[in-house]
Amino acid sequence: MASADLRQELDCSICLNIYTDPVTLRCGHNFCRVCIDRVLDTQEGSGVYTCPECRAECQERPALQRNITLCNIVGSFLSTRPDQEETGIFCTYCIHSPVPAAKSCLLCEASLCDNHLRVHSKSAEHVLSDPTTSLGNRKCSVHKELLKYYCTEDAACICVSCSLAGEHRGHCVEMMDEASEKKKEKLRSVLQKLTTKREETEKRVQRLEERRIEDQEKAAGITETVTSLFRDIRRQLEDVEKRVLSEISRQEESVSFSVSDLIQQLEIKKDEVSRKMRHIEELCNMSDPVTVLQEPDTGDLCDTEDRERYDDQVHGIGDLDVGLISGKLHTGLSDIITGINVWIYVQEATDILLDVNTAANDIHISGDRKTASCSDIDQNRPETPERFQYFQVISTRGFSSGRHYWEVDVSKSEIWKVGMCYPSIDRRGDESDIGDNKKSWCLCREYNQYSVKHDWKEIQLPDNIPCDRLRIYLDYEAGQMSFYSLCDPIRHLHTVTATFTEPLHAALWEMDGCIKISGGVRKWEK
Repeated sequence: MASADLRQELDCSICLNIYTDPVTLRCGHNFCRVCIDRVLDTQEGSGVYTCPECRAECQERPALQRNITLCNIVGSFLSTRPDQEETGIFCTYCIHSPVPAAKSCLLCEASLCDNHLRVHSKSAEHVLSDPTTSLGNRKCSVHKELLKYYCTEDAACICVSCSLAGEHRGHCVEMMDEASEKKKEKLRSVLQKLTTKREETEKRVQRLEERRIEDQEKAAGITETVTSLFRDIRRQLEDVEKRVLSEISRQEESVSFSVSDLIQQLEIKKDEVSRKMRHIEELCNMSDPVTVLQEPDTGDLCDTEDRERYDDQVHGIGDLDVGLISGKLHTGLSDIITGINVWIYVQEATDILLDVNTAANDIHISGDRKTASCSDIDQNRPETPERFQYFQVISTRGFSSGRHYWEVDVSKSEIWKVGMCYPSIDRRGDESDIGDNKKSWCLCREYNQYSVKHDWKEIQLPDNIPCDRLRIYLDYEAGQMSFYSLCDPIRHLHTVTATFTEPLHAALWEMDGCIKISGGVRKWEK
């Protein structure tokens, strides 16, 4: 009982559990630090703090000193009885203080400490188990006997009476330990599968984390490049602005100089006219007719030739050369646009063309080989291994590297598929349609529903997609094929990821209208 007495001494009088981080008050009593802090918090504002055990008073909140000796004793006590402490199950017969149970007797439906276990009956019917609180569950609810067998037919634990005279009589039964071992084997198998599944999931998570890091690094690189591009565009725009404004200033200065020169000439002419006007006024005021008549004639000072000469000089000054200014502005901006286009893409020399040799005989190909139309008239093309059996055609060229995109107009069709495929795709049979095999990928519309298909597997897309014009984008090395709707703004629909092993050809499947390639293939370059 010394162990029980020691256990009682290690209990905090506030929480009644074994001490956790014990601290000491001035009066010498010990408590868990958290417990006494909570008590002292409730005493705030009362003007006095009291010990919960002896009621010793203190005017100021007492300082808490950690009881290192008691802390070591608690640690040593717990280290000698870890398993018993962890169960939280105590001896049924130790009524004065809780003592951890060492075993539970299924017959007595009681838990026993080491001391009571020594005097407990050792007979066979007193079955001992690890400490448990569910003792009643170990007995038959009908016969009140210990459960010793397992009925495999009803998947139930039963007692002897159940197997001999009860509802399980005649059933296949096993000893409970034997049945338990069999179930453990099954559980170990399930555990192994779950372990494998968890490892696979962890690998997927790791791959996704790596993918996220790659995407973040890629986005950071593209962001830096685009930021640099816009910084360069702003610098070039500033240079163009300076050049255009400089040209405007040059022209304005030239015009201003000509106007100033003409103004100066006119000012001189005006002074001359003013002087002659004063002389004439003086003559008009004279009374001597001889003097007036002897004065030479002044002539017509406002003759037509003078007016025409000055008009010609005004017209000769001209105006600001807006055409030259616009030309400099256009040239500068064109240079900037050309630089941007070089960064984004370069137009390929050859547009994408449909391969008539692969077109099914129910598909009409336009003269420019840009449009595929469903036709009720058999085209009577020769049957060759390259020709598709139904509704389909692919492009003449394939792509085995780089980044490319091409665009189609599907506004005149209700049922269609657009995508890309390997040249080794089947040309006949159920698996020849793009999306219905492992060698093709497509975006399709069927019965007003949109989806992305590959190897018969579908990923449904929203119904409200504005899909009159589409863009198919290929990044061969990255193993990505993306579909976009060319609405305003451009809308990304879906991206498929794969490891491409053959050249990829553009592919069209058309059943009720026509599909038109609205632009040539463009090669994207950074």
